[in-house]
Amino acid sequence: MRVKLQLIMCSDDGQEETITDVITLQKDSQRIEHLGLTLREAKQLLTTIQKRLLQHQVEAFLDACSTCLDCGTPLKAKGYQSRSFRTLFGTFKLPSPRLFHCRCRRRKTTAFRPLSSLLPESVAPELLFMETQWSSLVSYGLTVEALTDFLPLDVTLDVKTVRHDTLKIAERCEAELGEEQGSFIEGCPRDWEALPIPDGPITVGIDGGYVRDWEAKKHNFEVIVGKSTLACKRNEDEDHSSSKRFGFVQTLDTKSKRRLYEVLQSQGMQLNQQITFLSDGSDTVRDLQLSMSPEAEHLLDWFHLSMKLTVLDQYGKGLVHCDTVLGEEIREKIERLKWSLWHGNLYKALYKIDDIESFIYNFEETYPKFKQLLKAVEEFRTYIVNNGHLILNYGERYRHGEAIATGFVESTVHQVVSKRFCKKQQMQWTKRGAHLLLQTRVKTLNGELGEVFKRWYPDMQVEELAEAA
Repeated sequence: MRVKLQLIMCSDDGQEETITDVITLQKDSQRIEHLGLTLREAKQLLTTIQKRLLQHQVEAFLDACSTCLDCGTPLKAKGYQSRSFRTLFGTFKLPSPRLFHCRCRRRKTTAFRPLSSLLPESVAPELLFMETQWSSLVSYGLTVEALTDFLPLDVTLDVKTVRHDTLKIAERCEAELGEEQGSFIEGCPRDWEALPIPDGPITVGIDGGYVRDWEAKKHNFEVIVGKSTLACKRNEDEDHSSSKRFGFVQTLDTKSKRRLYEVLQSQGMQLNQQITFLSDGSDTVRDLQLSMSPEAEHLLDWFHLSMKLTVLDQYGKGLVHCDTVLGEEIREKIERLKWSLWHGNLYKALYKIDDIESFIYNFEETYPKFKQLLKAVEEFRTYIVNNGHLILNYGERYRHGEAIATGFVESTVHQVVSKRFCKKQQMQWTKRGAHLLLQTRVKTLNGELGEVFKRWYPDMQVEELAEAA
């Protein structure tokens, strides 16, 4: 069987047609592997059609620019060059003539390249979108392999090119971010009361992760990751929640508050809306969440609090081996301390910490890790004192079904940081590279990357990966 494919291009008025032979295939039908197009044939077909279509479109555009728009005089050419244009179906050389401006009126320059207005970039938006989306989910190397496996891309597409294109998109997103502010609470409380009833409460969990530093090889730098969840009702019987992730490199980002504010705004935050912030109590995270909303409630994450108590209890188990009776008594005191904190009784909690600290001196001579235990107790007391205003009645909140822990953020840290930045493989990153990649990754995971490209290129058709959305 001989298959011949032709490309027919018609003018806008339908009076002219251009017929071009695209590809001729010799196909058998005796075995299953003969059926249909092969991947190689499909790539060849797409490349050829793309080349012919681009040539036709560029020629039509240049023809329209070959005469003066004011007086209709044909423009003279000053020189002929070409420029490359990278697309999903290959890289192509396109003619880019340099034309003299008409002298019918005064211009700033004597010559111009009409193709520069059609191609402000050398990469097709759809290719940029695919590179950014895939490299946000998997490594740059795997992105190159995936795209070149199924698309007729040139061998010139490499890791450096994909990284450059992805970070360029991230920088463009960063440039659109508004100015940083110390506070985002505006207006009068009387105006807030007049606002319509919000969809539901917002819960924001913020935590940190660590990524290996490229510059300081044996060190890590901190990445702040958060998740904002809006609980709302679709109808009287069905609850629904929408979530948005965000992330940034703590020591590099200068607009962290603005970044969080934009996330909350994208979920329709109102100044009369109840917002609960859950964090581990570190200074960086605590400063980030302040001055976001007058209705904000700030809570020390019970997960981190209980983990610190678990560490103290591990020391208590060691004390049992030294003195069973006294060791069990200290473990009981730690359990009572946990009970006091669970019910938000800060006064009793501090009293019990002092009691534990004085009691453990009975093991100063017998317990090998006495200094570490003493340091852990002192650090825990400092932690409680510094975050006392963030400790509420966890038990009461839990019984009312309110959030008390950032377990959902722990999974977000794993999803945003660990899966892509590969801590187990000990990948190393620059702070700038990690920060910019974080911006494209959270947009991809939030299903927002397509919206960004649609805003930049209104006529672009975007299909985001279902897993990312």
